[in-house]
Amino acid sequence: MAGLGQREGVEPVGRGRAKAKQAKVARELKYSSPTIDLDRLREDLGVVNDSSRDDEAHTHADGVGK
Repeated sequence: MAGLGQREGVEPVGRGRAKAKQAKVARELKYSSPTIDLDRLREDLGVVNDSSRDDEAHTHADGVGK
């Protein structure tokens, strides 16, 4: 039977090593530039790609200066 706080097959990690691992992961997340599939994201979010909305947006932008 494993001692308290230990799991079978997992070596205990000291606070220093755990903190270093967390810092490494945070640094990778901060400085990495993952590629994002915007079309897939729109599909997942259920955004409808409607060209009439684009035309409407241009109409409003043109009318602002007049």
